[in-house]
Amino acid sequence: ENFKPAQVLNSLKWPDSHVTTNRKLHFSIAKDDGDVHFQIDSLTGDLFLSKELDYETASHFLLQVLIKDYNNNPPQNNTVFLSIDVEDQNDHSPYFQDDFVVIGIEENVPVGTLVYTFNAKDGDGSFLNSKIHYSLEISSTGENPFLIHPLDGTLTTAFPLDREITRSVILTVSAADQAINLTHRRLDSLSAKILILDINDNSPSFTSSPLSCVMEDVELGFLVHRITAKDPDEGRNGQVTYHILAGNENKSFVLDKITGLLTTAQFLDREIQERYSLTVMAVDEGSPALSATQVITINVIDVNDEIPVFLNQLYETAVHENQNPGEFVIKVEAVDRDAGRLNSLLQYEILPGAGEEKFKINSDSGELITTASLDRETQEVFIIKGNGCHDLGSPSRSSTAQLHLTVLDENDHNPLFAKTQYQISVREDLEEGSAILDIFASDEDAGLNGQVTYSLIDDTFGTFAINSVTGSIVTTKALDRETKSHYTFRVVASDCSTYLPRSTTVMTVLIQDVNDNVPKFEQSYYKASVWEGQSPKPDIIQVFATDFDSGLNGETEYSILSGNENATFLIDPTQGILAANTVLDHENTSSYRFTAPSHSLVLLASDRGTPSLNSTATVLITVLDANDNPPVFSSPEYHVHVKESIPVGSHITEVSATDCDAGSNAEITYAIISGNDRGHFRLDGKTGSVDLMKMLDYEDTMKFTLIIQAT
Repeated sequence: ENFKPAQVLNSLKWPDSHVTTNRKLHFSIAKDDGDVHFQIDSLTGDLFLSKELDYETASHFLLQVLIKDYNNNPPQNNTVFLSIDVEDQNDHSPYFQDDFVVIGIEENVPVGTLVYTFNAKDGDGSFLNSKIHYSLEISSTGENPFLIHPLDGTLTTAFPLDREITRSVILTVSAADQAINLTHRRLDSLSAKILILDINDNSPSFTSSPLSCVMEDVELGFLVHRITAKDPDEGRNGQVTYHILAGNENKSFVLDKITGLLTTAQFLDREIQERYSLTVMAVDEGSPALSATQVITINVIDVNDEIPVFLNQLYETAVHENQNPGEFVIKVEAVDRDAGRLNSLLQYEILPGAGEEKFKINSDSGELITTASLDRETQEVFIIKGNGCHDLGSPSRSSTAQLHLTVLDENDHNPLFAKTQYQISVREDLEEGSAILDIFASDEDAGLNGQVTYSLIDDTFGTFAINSVTGSIVTTKALDRETKSHYTFRVVASDCSTYLPRSTTVMTVLIQDVNDNVPKFEQSYYKASVWEGQSPKPDIIQVFATDFDSGLNGETEYSILSGNENATFLIDPTQGILAANTVLDHENTSSYRFTAPSHSLVLLASDRGTPSLNSTATVLITVLDANDNPPVFSSPEYHVHVKESIPVGSHITEVSATDCDAGSNAEITYAIISGNDRGHFRLDGKTGSVDLMKMLDYEDTMKFTLIIQAT
């Protein structure tokens, strides 16, 4: 279409080229097919363009060319049809209707949401020259969250949007045609501003520390902690208020819901409670509101207000004679309820008194040792008065205790066991007469002083015996761990000297459990009651089942075996607490009686042994009435007509009301609260009967309006 006028497009030639030069031909375009765009040289047949072409106006021409041959007599006429196709040139640029658009999109739309459709036009006629390809550029250096379809111009979300990260995006949208020659391609562009609209999609987040400390002697109203939370949303979506959800059952603290200031509401005592864990909620004012919780730990800092206390006011112990200095005697111990390195750090000392020079106490540990060898024949008993301890607080606090020490007599050598104590484990189903351990003691003495015999002291409940010569310990009857799970007794090794020197060791026998006991409920039938209208999961009753086995064999799990088809109740599998799983209504259900098969709630207690053993119990739960229904009169108005002449004391009418509640909650009392100022009528508070108390006078009062209340 960009071919210039006056240029030869084509030349028509006579087929017989070898005689063409000798022929006299005349070329012309038929008038009916004539077009101002084309002309033909009548002598040579050259076709010229006489006017510029426009593909978008006309893309095809069909010309009828007349050729007259004067070499024939008469002249011969011929006709040639010439088809001309106009090729399109990319002479139009794509264009948008607007130079700048503003688009709003909510931040919570899913990926792939249509944001906008761009529509550019191109005046070219051929496919590639008018085919538009869209592209996208972002003005900032950040990630582009949008995607444009190159063919249809639809702008969609390519990534999740977040207004709190990106409030708006400015895009440059380009539309380019697809001319084959890349240098001939044309384009247009516009700017689009995408506004990300806020949605309440951010919960408040706490910025304050979850840890705070306060001295235990602070005054009421003392500022303990400032709770802060931020919400990046806008407007009401980002306004935060604060509330205590849990941990403040004794109302020790008050939280300002606007400022987040947490102050004391009661006096604190670290020795009663040294730590508080408050569950605090920060909630925004969006719709729906979003919230976050934080557990704030408040440590109560100690003040030295407690006196050290010995575990015993009187300590009694014994020590052998002839022992070297430094022999351990006893460890005394005191506790101080205060905390900290100084307030609870105790120092022990022996106060001056008779015999105190033979002993020394470790000031830190409270261990008492000898400083000299003791002689029982010289002094058998020491009474050490005034063992004292004090803390290192300011001011320091102290207390005292007393020690009675007995010096034990001994031979030069005693029989000695290999160990000071033994511990073995045996199964409870061990057969009677089985040997469990061979024990041995040696004595460095000779003769009778070194000949050892064995015996048992302490009560073994007739379960064990020992061979006095070999030291073999055997069972004398069947074991039952549930009757006694362990035995502790001393084995004595004695020599046969005149003075019978001996030594002992502690023998501990642990009985290993066998799953031979069924969990057993304390009762086979329970009765319980619960108030109607309580929030879901109020505790109703706690059942207990006892399994005398140990470990997994004795661990009991609770479940509801039957009678709970509607899941009205649930039970804690470890604690056996039976609770309502829904709000109960006395008026709809007076009781859940678990005796009929269709309503029988059977609780199952199972142990975790292999195989598992179990037992059952039955429960009857009564739903107690709460006064949640007001009395309702049988009629909102009562109309009564009486003659003025009726005598005083006459029955006028009777009102009645009903209450859906039960018991005392349904007992109704009636009273006149208005309209009986002159006392013409009396109302029976129990029956609702209205009687005349004064004479009536029609001329004085034609109508009385009494307002009666039922409570």
